[in-house]
Amino acid sequence: MNKKVFLQDLGLKDYKETWDYQELLFQRTVDLKINNRRAETKEETPNYFMFVEHPHVFTLGKSGDIDNLLVDEVGLAQKDAKFYKINRGGDITYHGPGQIVAYPILDLDNFFTDIHKYLRFLEEIVILTLAEYGLKAERSEGETGVWLDVGTPFARKICAMGVRASRWVTMHGFALNVNTDLSYFDLMVPCGIKDKAVTSLNIELGKKEVHMDEVKRKLLRHFEVLFEAEVVKLKTSA
Repeated sequence: MNKKVFLQDLGLKDYKETWDYQELLFQRTVDLKINNRRAETKEETPNYFMFVEHPHVFTLGKSGDIDNLLVDEVGLAQKDAKFYKINRGGDITYHGPGQIVAYPILDLDNFFTDIHKYLRFLEEIVILTLAEYGLKAERSEGETGVWLDVGTPFARKICAMGVRASRWVTMHGFALNVNTDLSYFDLMVPCGIKDKAVTSLNIELGKKEVHMDEVKRKLLRHFEVLFEAEVVKLKTSA
C-alpha cells in the first residue's frame, strides 16, 4: 500500500479549472487501477491532497435541489459569482475567498476501503483542528459536515463536505470557513438545510482575520496522523 500523498496548494483558483484538474488526476488513478487488474500488474497508485481557495461560486451536488439556490443568473452576476452542477454527493454549497477547500484524491485501497470511515476521518480532521482554537466542534446526526453547538437553537455549520468515489478513488472533499464572507450564504439554503446558521473561524474567535496557512498546517498534520500518510509537497502549478 502506498501511503505517500502529494500535497499541492493551488492558492486562489477558478472552480471549473480546479474541478477539471481533479477529474484528470482522479481518472488517471482509476484507469491505472483498471489496467492493473486487467494486466495483472501491481503498479503503485498515487494519492493527492490539494488546498485551494475559489472565487465566489455555488455548486450543486447530484442529489441537490436547484430551488435551494435563491438567486437567478442576474443575481449571480451582480454578486460576481458562478454556479455549477457537479458530480459529488450532497446539496448546494458555497465556496469563496477566505475559505479553505481541501480536495483529497486518494486511492482508499492504500488506506482502508470504507467510505463511511473516510467521511468520519475528514470530519475528524476539522474537529481536531478547531479544538486547537478552543472550539468544540461536532458532527450533527443526519447532517453532513462539522457543526458548533449541535442540538441547541444556536447550532451553526462551519465546514461543509461532499465527496465522490469510484473504485475506491476519491475526489471533492471539505470546505472550512475561516475568514469567509458569510453574506453569500444568504443566497442559498446551505446544503439544503433550512433554519440553520453558518459561521466562520474568525467570527467564532472574535478576530478580523485568522492566518490561513496556520489553519492549513493544523489540518494537514491531523490528516497525516489519521491516515498514517507521508505527505510530500509538490509545486503549485496545475
